[in-house]
Amino acid sequence: MFAIVETPGRQTKVQPGGLVVVDRMDVEPGAEVTFDKVLLVEKDGGLVVAGTPYVTGASVTGVVEAQSKGKKIRVFKMKRRKHYRRTKGHRTLETRVRVTAITVA
Repeated sequence: MFAIVETPGRQTKVQPGGLVVVDRMDVEPGAEVTFDKVLLVEKDGGLVVAGTPYVTGASVTGVVEAQSKGKKIRVFKMKRRKHYRRTKGHRTLETRVRVTAITVA
């Protein structure tokens, strides 16, 4: 069984017991999170339910494991022959969620 969920800014494939890394959410570690925007659900037995745009009555629940920072991204700008070089970087804030259940009404 799996589902495709719309998390803030992205679409993510989730499975029960799986770990999902999403953009930062304002919740504490250990809190339960529910994703209501489910785009597609594949039930046991191969039955696929697709939403238009969302599957009605479907939700995915999970437990927040940690808040962390992602990998460092370097942004380098340069204009040749002008002696212009700039290096910037950032680390995206992430939330790790352990999926506990996928429910379909």
